[in-house]
Amino acid sequence: MTRKSANKSGPGFLERTVYGISRAIDYAEVSEDHSNSNGLLQALDPRVKMFGLFSWLLVAVCSKRIAITLVLLAVGVFLGVLSRIPIRRMFFHAWLPTLLFTGIMALPALFLTPGIPLIEMGGFHLTVQGSATVLRLVTRTGVAVTLCMLLVSTTSWPRILAALRYFHIPSEIVVMLGMSQRYIHLLLRLAKEQFEARRCRVVGQLSGREHRKIATASAGVLLHHSLDLSGEVFLAMQSRGFRGRVRTVDEFRMGRMDWIAASIFALIAGLSFYGGWS
Repeated sequence: MTRKSANKSGPGFLERTVYGISRAIDYAEVSEDHSNSNGLLQALDPRVKMFGLFSWLLVAVCSKRIAITLVLLAVGVFLGVLSRIPIRRMFFHAWLPTLLFTGIMALPALFLTPGIPLIEMGGFHLTVQGSATVLRLVTRTGVAVTLCMLLVSTTSWPRILAALRYFHIPSEIVVMLGMSQRYIHLLLRLAKEQFEARRCRVVGQLSGREHRKIATASAGVLLHHSLDLSGEVFLAMQSRGFRGRVRTVDEFRMGRMDWIAASIFALIAGLSFYGGWS
């Protein structure tokens, strides 16, 4: 293989890939640590959290008033602080991606929505109605991402899946979610080991063509591993008597604090719904 000069302007493809996979694994491990910490939401029954947070999400999405959505966002941030979720984590993993992605998608609405002109820019009119539309979309998305992050960061994945069965979610969906989460982590670790092994055997800097060859070969190997693994797991589950019925070891019991929290969740959801539609 040909090599470029040893002077590197920055990390190569292998280094960036290993770093990206490591960050994904670290993020999952940090979320698991948060779910086991002593916070407000961590102490509640998963069914209560799922009912309360998703009722707030539904109200925020359906609300006609931006003020109600902002209030729910503020309450969600307050719950995150009480649950020991760092503001920095919520900003970089929830709000910033939401602002960038949703803001870019909604940007044309600023100028294409007819209404009262607010600012004129190069023949285009930024309207009051367009600004309200963009703000409403961004805040709704921010509330949805924040509440989902609260649920995932304060509840372990097996307990989330067990709680889903109490809301009569089909067992097929619960099984697919559980298996996907487990084996995505496994394939991430496999990919990290594969790229680290490749990096240890590379001397110098690879050319762009060699980078593409490594990426293509690595994708093919991971696909082959995932197909083999899915077949082996299916046969192992069948040999152990699995026929589609999900059995969990979690036995949820509602305590006094759970009933109080459920009442508060329902009260805030009812007041927000009334204020958003009145």
